[in-house]
Amino acid sequence: MTHVHKAGLRNWLKGIMLKRVHRMITCEEFEDFVLSYLDGELPYRQRSVFEWHMKVCRECRDYLAAYQRATELGQAVLLSPHEPVPEDVPEDLIKAILDARTR
Repeated sequence: MTHVHKAGLRNWLKGIMLKRVHRMITCEEFEDFVLSYLDGELPYRQRSVFEWHMKVCRECRDYLAAYQRATELGQAVLLSPHEPVPEDVPEDLIKAILDARTR
């Protein structure tokens, strides 16, 4: 099975899951729950649905990983402002963190 065929099949299955699974959340709703999920504030049922969505949706798994990484970097900058920034950190992320510090 080719990579393109696997990707197409995965997207088709994801579409079916998001439309037909009872109480499944959309990717937009997933984003709305990220902070509550990371803070451990989602009730059991909502957390289960959130985690099920992550199993089905690669884009949301990637989004959550990027969100966590950005949060970690932001905390590191605030706690150790004189430490050098890792080279793999995008310049626009550095600017956003620094802008947030001045508010």
